[in-house]
Amino acid sequence: MSGVGKTVCVTGASGYIASWLVKLLLQCGYIVKASVRDPNDPKKTEHLLALEGAKERLHLFKANLLEEGSFDSVIDGCEGVFHTASPFYHDVKDPEVELINPALKGTLNVLGSCAKNSSVRRVVLTSSVAAVAYNSRPRTPEVVVDESWFTDPEFCKQNKLWYVLSKTLAEDAAWKFVKEKGIDMVTINPAMVIGPLLQPTLNTSAAAILNLINGSQTFPNASFGWIHVKDVANAHIQAFEIPSANGRYCLVERVAHYSEIVKILQELYPAFQLPEKCADDNPFVPTFQVSKERAKSLGIEFIPFKESIKETVESLKEKKFFSH
Repeated sequence: MSGVGKTVCVTGASGYIASWLVKLLLQCGYIVKASVRDPNDPKKTEHLLALEGAKERLHLFKANLLEEGSFDSVIDGCEGVFHTASPFYHDVKDPEVELINPALKGTLNVLGSCAKNSSVRRVVLTSSVAAVAYNSRPRTPEVVVDESWFTDPEFCKQNKLWYVLSKTLAEDAAWKFVKEKGIDMVTINPAMVIGPLLQPTLNTSAAAILNLINGSQTFPNASFGWIHVKDVANAHIQAFEIPSANGRYCLVERVAHYSEIVKILQELYPAFQLPEKCADDNPFVPTFQVSKERAKSLGIEFIPFKESIKETVESLKEKKFFSH
C-alpha cells in the first residue's frame, strides 16, 4: 500500500485509462482528487464512485481543459498529477476545435496549475505512441521503434492524421513547458489500449475490436501496437513512484495487423461471424517492433495480446455492446 496518506490528482477521470488508474490508485491507498467535465453526469461518475475505497478517498471536481486555472483547486495539495484527459476519436469535422485545442491547451492549462503548486513532486502525462512513431522513417518488421523517435507534425498534416498531431503537439509543448518551469515530468506512450471497460460508454480503442465482432464485412488494412489497459494504468503509477523514472515510456505488447486479430478471434470464438476479407486490395500494411526495454524497467510484465483481446470481448459482451 504505497500510497497511504498521499494525495494525487487524475484529470479526465471518467475516461478509459483514467478509470483504471483511479481504481488502482485507490487500491494502493492513495487519496485521489479526480477531475471530470460534468460531475452531475452519472455516466461519467457512477463507475468511479462504485470503486473500492472511493467513499473514503475519492474526491470529484469539475474542471474544463480549455479553461485556464480550472485545475488549480484540483491540483492543490497533490504530490502527483496524472494528466490523462485528451479526446480520442476518428470521425473529426474540425480537428482544431475537437482534438488539437483540448490536447494542447488542456495540457498547458494543467501544467500551468502544476507550476503554481509547490506540493507537486512529479507529473505523469498520458501521451501516446502516436507522438512517437509517425514520421517518414520506414516501419517494417525489422525496424524497432523506441523512445528516441518523434512524430513529425508536418507528416501528420500532410496525411491528415489529426489525432496523431494533437498528441504530438501536446507532448512537445509539455516538454518545453516543464523544462522552462523546472517541473519533473514523465510521459507514458501507449499504443491502442484494450482490455475490460470500467466506464459504461464505448471508447475508441475497444470499438476497434467491437467493429470486428459486430457484423463487419471487412477488416481494416492497418497495423497498430496494442496494450492491455491494466499495464498502462500500472505503468503510470510506477512512473510516479519510482524515483529514477524519467523521460518517455512506450507501452506496446505487440504490433499486429487487423488480420491477425481476426485470426485470434476465430480461435477464441469459433461461432462468431467475423470479416473474411480486407477493406482494400493493397498489400497488408507491415508490422514493426516497439522496444519494451524502458517499459520493463518500470516493472511492467506485459499481459499477452490474446488475453487482452479475450478480456475486451468478454467486457463488451457483459456491457451488452453486442449480442451473440
